[in-house]
Amino acid sequence: MPDIQPIQFDGEATSNDVRAKILQQEPFAIRTFTPSQCVISHSAGSYHFTPEGRKLADFTSGVLVANLGHNPVSWWNRVIEYLGLGTIKEGGEFANCVPLTAYNAITEVEAQANERLIANLQAAPGGGRINQIMWSASGSEAVQKALWAAMKRKPGKDMIIATRGGFHGKKGLAGAVTGSEKDKERDHRVQFISFPIEECDDVETRKQPIDLTRYQQELDALWAEHGERLCCVITEPYLGGGGSYHPQKEYLQLLESFCREHDLVFILDEIQSNFGRTGPMYAFSHYEIEPDVVLLGKGLGNGVPVSAAVGRNDVFECLGYGEASDTWSANPLSSAAVLATLDEFESTDALEKGAHLATIIEAGLIRLKETGAISRVRGEGCVWGIECADVGDREGAVIANQIIEKCYRADGAALAIHLLGALAGKVLRISPPLTMCPQECQAYLDRLYDVCQQVANT
Repeated sequence: MPDIQPIQFDGEATSNDVRAKILQQEPFAIRTFTPSQCVISHSAGSYHFTPEGRKLADFTSGVLVANLGHNPVSWWNRVIEYLGLGTIKEGGEFANCVPLTAYNAITEVEAQANERLIANLQAAPGGGRINQIMWSASGSEAVQKALWAAMKRKPGKDMIIATRGGFHGKKGLAGAVTGSEKDKERDHRVQFISFPIEECDDVETRKQPIDLTRYQQELDALWAEHGERLCCVITEPYLGGGGSYHPQKEYLQLLESFCREHDLVFILDEIQSNFGRTGPMYAFSHYEIEPDVVLLGKGLGNGVPVSAAVGRNDVFECLGYGEASDTWSANPLSSAAVLATLDEFESTDALEKGAHLATIIEAGLIRLKETGAISRVRGEGCVWGIECADVGDREGAVIANQIIEKCYRADGAALAIHLLGALAGKVLRISPPLTMCPQECQAYLDRLYDVCQQVANT
């Protein structure tokens, strides 16, 4: 067993104690590595607070979850209203509260969530094929359910095309379509095609026209070899876990066209990108495509665990009773959270705020290249990746960890920033809530610039 020592920082007695206890109580395998291992006592808006009272700007949105920020009061009030948490009876129960689980039963709040989410999707450019929802509790489960349905749609057609470098989860079929054919224990039913990483490795590169010839050739070769068994194509609007690669829209349009030509199900995994993260409400609108199935999660519940595969009823109806059920699917708490999140997006200017913030983030991150610590910048909307450069004898992965730790420590009275562990070894994700104050965001981007400059010159 590796000798894993708890991360400790001077002046953080309570946090250090919590870190040490957690390392004893839980296997370290349940969390990804980050040099800060931030201990959070509470969160509000765009900020986390440590037990010692330190304030950190959340440049992660809780891994692309809190698009509206942490614990917005109006959102919580809506959740409480949908759950029926009103007066308390003399015996101690809430008077008209729905149960928190309703397995193999139906609640009105679930029906409301279905109606509202389908209407919102259909109103978005590219959402015209969506008329049913398969609920679940995690992204991996939504991926699995969508793939199960696609594989049962036509007898004998059980092979999946996935894009290399993607991340769809770790479990079952979600794990099988993640990564590439080089990964261990690969499911023989999964075939991979290239993602245009070289063509979108920087914001400037992405502005150039893309030659789709080799991608079309890969698709044609797969059809020639496996056409009798192919059932679907699954991809992401951008490679999130793979290093934040955002393709030219023509690439995704090519995949859509291939699916239409050969009657395959086109599945778009928007778990990281829905609800305003790339700009519009859904990334499929941004990329001008019309998927057959869209996978939603993370920002869908603004912090409450919920996910869904939404799409064509003729695809979903291929599954029989119970084949897509689980304990927490469409539970009332998740349904209330989805409704509250839809209320906020439909009644406020959250998307407009995100669009304005995006211009500030882009300019601030491109400026980081001047420091010598950052070699490439990739992204759109309020989700970006900055690739750390090799500096002297320090590789980009080392630079990334040094930036994370220095942002967290925030020497003296400097502004502190919470960042996640690096993607693909050396890419730092920058994804604050859409609702972050623009002036405050600029101040923290300036702080990030100073950190990058200090790390590069160390």
